[in-house]
Amino acid sequence: MSEAARIRMRHILHVLKENKIVQGLTPEKLKKILEGLGPTFIKFGQILSMRPDLIPPEYCDELAKLRSDVKPMPFSLVKDLIEAECKKNIDEVFQNIDPLPLGSASIGQVHKAVLKDGREVVVKIQRPKIKEIMKQDIFLCKKAMFIMKVVRPSGDAVDFIIVLDEMWEAAQREFDFLQEAANLEEFAERNKDIKYVSCPKVISKWTTTRMLMMEYIDGIPIDALDLLKILGYDLNEIGRKLAENYVKQVLEDAFFQADPHPGNICIRDGQIIWIDMGMMARLSDRDRQLFSNAVEAITFGDIYELKDTVLSLGVTHGKVDHNELYNDIDYIISKYARADFSGLNLGDIIKDIQEVLNKHRISIGRGMSMLIRGVITIEGVLAKISPDINFMEIFSSHMTKKEIKDLDISEEIKQNGVSALHLLKKTVNLPANVIDLIKMTVKGQTKVNIELSESAEFFAHLNEMINKLVIALIDVALLIGSSLICTTDMKGQFLGIPALGAVGFFFAIVLGLFLLWSIIKNRRK
Repeated sequence: MSEAARIRMRHILHVLKENKIVQGLTPEKLKKILEGLGPTFIKFGQILSMRPDLIPPEYCDELAKLRSDVKPMPFSLVKDLIEAECKKNIDEVFQNIDPLPLGSASIGQVHKAVLKDGREVVVKIQRPKIKEIMKQDIFLCKKAMFIMKVVRPSGDAVDFIIVLDEMWEAAQREFDFLQEAANLEEFAERNKDIKYVSCPKVISKWTTTRMLMMEYIDGIPIDALDLLKILGYDLNEIGRKLAENYVKQVLEDAFFQADPHPGNICIRDGQIIWIDMGMMARLSDRDRQLFSNAVEAITFGDIYELKDTVLSLGVTHGKVDHNELYNDIDYIISKYARADFSGLNLGDIIKDIQEVLNKHRISIGRGMSMLIRGVITIEGVLAKISPDINFMEIFSSHMTKKEIKDLDISEEIKQNGVSALHLLKKTVNLPANVIDLIKMTVKGQTKVNIELSESAEFFAHLNEMINKLVIALIDVALLIGSSLICTTDMKGQFLGIPALGAVGFFFAIVLGLFLLWSIIKNRRK
């Protein structure tokens, strides 16, 4: 270990001891530790605050308060780094470059410059060997934990060793500036038809893995409300357009700004400019649909739909207590069902769902977790700009428009055939109260007290009921399978439908008639 590493190790040990890490972790203590460990760990904490799937919401909220105060690199070093990336003398690239940085962070530093052709740009240059420094800091911190024999107390919600691993994994995406450039270009392409939205143009010629060059935006910070009013801007209009665009990013593009805080958004010439694209996220079609399902379930007070959605959102770790999960979902539905729709806060709803996920040890993917944090952040921004705007209402409206726009009858039959047939069967054959009873039984919500006699007649009747239930399930399976087959272009047609599907329908009808005859026969007895 080098002398510098030993000095750093002593500092890490001092910070951990000072904050009594051996006694466990709390949100406040984790924040103090990261602040004490310096800019590298502050950056890690800021990244981790965006991941409520990795740490509980109270930890995310506390880490979101972290502010980095990093000493700027000397301009002589910045000049050398830029020349190394451009492979040219700095005077051959720029008319001038401001030696004072616009901003200095743990990973990089930003300077304003003017290119030879007169374009105003900003240059984001990465600190030398920052990746290696951060990697070593993580290693030394884990080693310090081992030296101090820190063991996670059983009551702790967070394991600091795991937090270190997650911080490093999340931070790796920050090192490649080409990825941020690609994000800017993709965002511009996806929003090119929206006149009131834009982002800085990338100067691809001078952009590398360690240097990002883009158009300089001389805009007004979106939270400079007094200045915006003086210049004649309508804050309600800005807020609504911001909300509309963010919902579009989520529902239509599935490519959205995961860190939409005021510092990343400004106003220029009537346009909303999204500045920083370093923290973008994507949603799979499945996750996007599940998120919409959750909002829809809360809107209509559908406990079962929300419970199924919660279980589908991620991976369960251990056995799920369905009864307790049902009660937790019921509480969420009841809590918001009493509220006026125009007063609903989507961020609060998401926080409640996240707490349920954490409680039942259901982990969700990166895209969904980033969306959770993004929605909470954007609602906070909207509350400052235009408190009267209801993000939940805008989101629901877009959901409805998108469902109508994307409606494809044949695709809906294929994807929802099972549900449709199941609903049809329930509607035709069973009273509503029996449907609810069966759903509750399947989901573990019923408690039945049975007194059994040693009657042979009782057991014979029970056996007959089970046999009928098995036949009914087989019949439903045949109907579903045949229906799905009939939506395909399978060769071998009979009466205009695939022969295999026709055979399935035939046997399903026979079984159904047999079951009906059996029920009528027993009633006559």
